[in-house]
Order: sequence, then structure tokens, then C-alpha cells
Amino acid sequence: MRPRYRFGKDQDVAFGAMDQSHGNRVAVILPCYNEAPAIASVVAAFRAALPDAVVHVFDNASTDHTADVARSAGATVVRVAQRGKGNVVRRMFADVEADIYVMADGDGTYDAGAAPAMIAQLLNDGLDMVVGCRTASGDAAYRAGHRFGNKALTGTVARIFGDGFTDMLSGYRVMSRRYVKSFPALSKGFEIETELTIHALELRAPHGELGTTYGMRTKGTESKLSTWGDGLRILGTILRLHMLERPMAFYLTLALTGLFVSLGLGVPVIIEYLQTGLVPRFPTAIAAVGFMIAALLCAAVAIILDSVVTGRREAKRLVYLGIPATRDKG
Repeated sequence: MRPRYRFGKDQDVAFGAMDQSHGNRVAVILPCYNEAPAIASVVAAFRAALPDAVVHVFDNASTDHTADVARSAGATVVRVAQRGKGNVVRRMFADVEADIYVMADGDGTYDAGAAPAMIAQLLNDGLDMVVGCRTASGDAAYRAGHRFGNKALTGTVARIFGDGFTDMLSGYRVMSRRYVKSFPALSKGFEIETELTIHALELRAPHGELGTTYGMRTKGTESKLSTWGDGLRILGTILRLHMLERPMAFYLTLALTGLFVSLGLGVPVIIEYLQTGLVPRFPTAIAAVGFMIAALLCAAVAIILDSVVTGRREAKRLVYLGIPATRDKG
């Protein structure tokens, strides 16, 4: 009799010896939107690479036959009505129960054959996340503009939150249960990879990277990524998380900016007043006072929010530590 584990509320899934996962339950989770031409081959590739894993396709209200094709290929299919990759990832992390999660896109661009090596790195090094760093098989697969944007955004995150990732926007990740179940998943769209990265850096969760081949999309599929629109949204997410997670640095920067502007406007007015006893430039004087007040308010907000964030960070850490670590059970 083969052992079983429970997925969700009412579905039992059999699993076997799990040599590659060393006794851990592995779930392959694939967010998809209109990937009917590619999803069957993607499911087959991951089933071949990880024969003891359960493949889950989360169909983001596709208008083609993605769900039917995935189901016919042997995947467990869940429909997510709310559009956006972030919404799908939130649902995947909430619904799927496993010890190790392998997340990739359903367009056939990621190498399923790299998954066992990524899982091995996660287990051998005691990590919570391994990111598949993309090595393009050709310029058309990973366009120069996308590489430049990825490098610029990854560098911005490194300067604000600390170094640790070279391909922040990769959608190919292997994660532990501890990491997945402690991740808040607030983003709605393609900003989710940024949030996954920053959460790991802020939590100081052990993580690593492994080079993987990044190929062309399967013929008949189209990219859902808007280079400029999603790029700006990702940048906005970085700034928002900077404000929320590092309020001391964020608001003190604003405070210092306000202070220098106030001094730049106010010092000439003060000098003129000391020389003549007159204040002929009232608008400039009022602006200088306004910037000084704003600087003082930003400094006060920095101190208050830093205390709030410290408490919130401690609470997140306790939730993280309350979940057993994924280890080699073989």
C-alpha cells in the first residue's frame, strides 16, 4: 500500500519513494494564463524530471483551453479568477501543501531538468530558496532590454536591502515550506518576484542561486510582460517596500533633503535680515520654514515607524521559526 498525503481540503495524492526529494513532499506549481500550446509539454517535462512530485497548474482565468490541456497532461488544475501573477502565487502558496515547492512559468522557457539539482542544493545547503538564474540560449530568448532592466532593478534592490541575488526577476524558484507559508504575498502582478526576493533579504532567510538555461517561448504563446509598464510597477514596488521595510533610511533621506532645501532658501534671507533688518522676500522665508517643518516631521515619522517595523519584523520571524525547516529525510 503506497502512503498518501492530503492536498487542500478533500483530495488525497499518492507519493512514492521520492529519491530526488529525500523523503520530502514536492509540489511543482505553475501559474498560467493562456498557455494552451505549451502547458502539456511543461507538465510532461516536470513529471519526467520529478516523477514523484505532484504538478499543479493554477489557471488564471485563461480564455483558451489551458486548463483542459493541463488536466489531460496529468496536472492538478485550480482556477484563479483574480487576474495577475501575484494573485495566483498567493493562492498557490495558500492551497498547496508540500515540503518543497518548485515554481516555474507555464510557457516552456525554463529547464525542468534543472529542478533536481535545485532541490539538492536547497537540501544540502539548508536553504529556504534557490533561484534559477537565467542563462539565455539566444538573444531572442532573453532580450537585451529585459537583461538591462533586470540588472538595473536587481542592483537597486541590492543597494537598498543588501546583496544576495543576481537574477531577482527569475520566475524559476525552489522554496521550502517554511519560506512559502511565512510569505505574505501582497503583490498582484509581476511584482511578485521582487516581493519574494525582498522578503528573503529582510527575513535573512538562507538562499542561493543556480544557473539554468532560459529558452524561447513555445510557438503559439505570447509574453504577458509589459516591458515598460511592468518595469515601472516593479520599481514602484521596490520604493514602496523601501518605505515600509526601511522607514528610518527612507524618511531620514526625505528629512535631510528638506533640511538642505530649507537652509538653501533660508540662509540668504537670514543674512539679508542681519545686514538690513528687513525681510523683503516673505515667500522665500515662508517656504524655508515650511521645508524645515516638513523635515522635522519626516524625522519624527522615521523614528516612530522604525519601532513599528522592528516589532513587525520580529513577529514575522517568529512565524517563520514556528514552521519546521525542510531537511533531508532520507
